[in-house]
Amino acid sequence: MRNPLLAPELRELLSKNDVTTIQDFCRFMHPKAVADFLATLSPKEIWRILRSLEPSLRAEIFSNFDEDVQLDIAETLSRDELAQLISDMPPDDRVDLFKRFPPEKQDLILPALAKAEREDLRKLASYPEGTAGAVMTSDYVALPPDITVREALERIRLEAPDKETIYYAYVVDEKRRLIGLVSLKDLILAPPHKLVRDVMHKDVIFARVTDDQEDVARMIQKYDLLALPIVNGDNVLVGIITHDDAVDVITQENTEDIEKFTAIGGPHEAGVYMKLSTLEYFRKRAPWVIGLAGLELFSGMIIRHFEDVLNQFLILAFYMPMMTATGGNTGSQSAIMVIRALALREISLKDFLKVIFKEFKVSLLLALVLGLLLWFKITYFTSGAEVPSGFSLSTVGLAIGLAFATQVIVASLLGGVLPLLAAALKLDPAIVSGPTLSTLMDIMGMLVYFSICKIVLGI
Repeated sequence: MRNPLLAPELRELLSKNDVTTIQDFCRFMHPKAVADFLATLSPKEIWRILRSLEPSLRAEIFSNFDEDVQLDIAETLSRDELAQLISDMPPDDRVDLFKRFPPEKQDLILPALAKAEREDLRKLASYPEGTAGAVMTSDYVALPPDITVREALERIRLEAPDKETIYYAYVVDEKRRLIGLVSLKDLILAPPHKLVRDVMHKDVIFARVTDDQEDVARMIQKYDLLALPIVNGDNVLVGIITHDDAVDVITQENTEDIEKFTAIGGPHEAGVYMKLSTLEYFRKRAPWVIGLAGLELFSGMIIRHFEDVLNQFLILAFYMPMMTATGGNTGSQSAIMVIRALALREISLKDFLKVIFKEFKVSLLLALVLGLLLWFKITYFTSGAEVPSGFSLSTVGLAIGLAFATQVIVASLLGGVLPLLAAALKLDPAIVSGPTLSTLMDIMGMLVYFSICKIVLGI
């Protein structure tokens, strides 16, 4: 969030060239807070401030800017300035920025980087989006198993300034295959003369570079880890994913699920609501809204098909809005519960029958309650409603109550089945929920409503 409160003061300090005060301001505040204040300045003004700071702080503040601000600043820098800034950034933030550059700019920057950084950047940028490899960092501490605890602590002390996290150190063999893990606490409490192999944990929780990033983030959340090691197909340690990156992944995935659930198309990014233009936002929302509106025409066709029933029993029209809303609400409840359970790995496709049976039992109870309430209301608390001779309000109430009860059961079952079918077809379950499910239930609801009323009333 950009904070404009200090923008005039910062501009005044720049005009006076008061470097000392600017440096103190940047050093004594959290880098994210500094980035929020600086983001309201122009890219050239921001760079004048960042240029006066030590490289590590400059890179840390720069990493906390939004993507658009980073790109705007990058456009104002020379190749050497940008290459130096990229070199000072953490590997995962560095590769995120690099991927957003056009190919010609990437080709311009790479030769200006040191060989080790260039190769690391190429390797991290090569992993497909959405995988663990695409969000991991190569900034971790690795230890051989045959050094003492005293030597391990000394090595960590030397490497700490350049590492993102040092609480976990990963033990690797001569081929850099992951064989164990040791925490900083373990090393501090262990006798200095002991070997690392004697104090390390051999049963290490890890993920592979090709694993889905959401699965990896859920692992970090499930096991309450500060970081998770990532290995390739040969079990060689290639990086780690830290808990803060896991939070970003979960936020992004939740944003995607929510937008798909509400039938919003296009790319799904977190924190871009105010950045999207009206036209871009329209493009994300229009296709599904227009498509589902066209699908709703089938509801009108069903109503027209049962026009003779409506002409005889006008009272049925009074409960049509309630019917469609009830179907949509019931189906959405079931869909949300099943989608959430799928996301958290509480259920899988093998639980298909269990899910259907559970939804049926719940919907049957809801159907009984709702059906009885409607029958009671129509029979005893409806006045002024005209029904054809030979029919009573009790009979009409029975027809409407049965129709509503059936709709609740059908909606619950569809809400539970559709996400599972989507998962079986390798689709995102959120796609078949929300407005999509509500539209299907509107159509299904009208068909169920009039068909059962026609059967019960014998017309």
